[in-house]
Amino acid sequence: MNATAENIARRLGLLGARIAERKLDALLVEDAADLRYVSGYTGSNGLALLRPADEPAPDFLTDFRYTEQSQAEVPAIYERKTVTGELRDSLPALLGGGGGRLGFDAAKLTVRAHTRIAELVGPGWELVAADGLVAEQRTVKEPAEIAAIAAAAQLADEALQRVLENGLAGRTEQAVAFELEMGMRRLGAEQPSFPSIVAAGAHGALPHAQPRDVEIPRDVLVTIDWGALHEGYCSDCTRTYATGEGISAQARETYELVLRAQQAGLDAVRAGLSGREVDAVARAVIDGAGEGSHFGHGLGHGVGLEIHEAPRLSRTASEQPLLAGSVVTVEPGVYLPDLLGVRIEDLVVVRAEGCDVLTALPKGLAVVS
Repeated sequence: MNATAENIARRLGLLGARIAERKLDALLVEDAADLRYVSGYTGSNGLALLRPADEPAPDFLTDFRYTEQSQAEVPAIYERKTVTGELRDSLPALLGGGGGRLGFDAAKLTVRAHTRIAELVGPGWELVAADGLVAEQRTVKEPAEIAAIAAAAQLADEALQRVLENGLAGRTEQAVAFELEMGMRRLGAEQPSFPSIVAAGAHGALPHAQPRDVEIPRDVLVTIDWGALHEGYCSDCTRTYATGEGISAQARETYELVLRAQQAGLDAVRAGLSGREVDAVARAVIDGAGEGSHFGHGLGHGVGLEIHEAPRLSRTASEQPLLAGSVVTVEPGVYLPDLLGVRIEDLVVVRAEGCDVLTALPKGLAVVS
């Protein structure tokens, strides 16, 4: 999805007000996802210098390789320039004489880069950590962004449905993952939004298992975690399937436990509750069954231009309330070492009175032989 010039202008207006609130004279934006959000640029080498509202127009820099692309993607609200050499070397000319406060995202800038920028701009400019200034605004998605994420989720759902038609047992984890990823591309995905997970039997006890060149046996659980990158936006979903009716009673009980916890988490999601509070609701179900030690990760995370972004749903998440329009995952799991693992995940839009689920595949335990 390419943001319109009107959307970019609106985003810059909101950011300009926040830059002024932080008493910054300028904000440096170089991170690829942040840069795409504030400018529409999708190339690999760009720099934006934003200013408070009602100040001079923002600057956008790139090199000669991306001149035409930036002219097409970056709206004319920016002063667009093509420069030679390192983009940061142009900062002194852009900032002008005198001095001020230059904001940067410390979480995304190396120590070496910080030192170089300080040398370039000189002692008159104070470098001020403004972590997450753009990322925080990205947390609440515009309707067009939600539509793009929903389209990515629908595409990913269809790709897995096609894979399941060919069965799972007897195929290697790698073969299933490869077919799934190629299927998403054939349906229009730019690429998977992350490396797909296909983990059968005891391998499913690894939350981030890598697909192996090992055949999937019958009568085990198989966890599949996958997503599509479509029009710049990510999707994320997990389903766990049985490869036969002969799975163990423990496997069935674990699946039903995770399904209850996931539904409790979905029921809890709403604007006004914190990510920590929502996590606690789902975690209480698993804790109550005596399996709390086997649910070691957070309940979920934000999804958008990046597969992992704010907000987080976890025991250590911020106490800040979830905001309507955020897109998050709800993905509890139980992982029994050397035995099995179950994870069930949906992608949802936070609303004032609940959530809208974007992932549509059924969640009752299904047998795919």
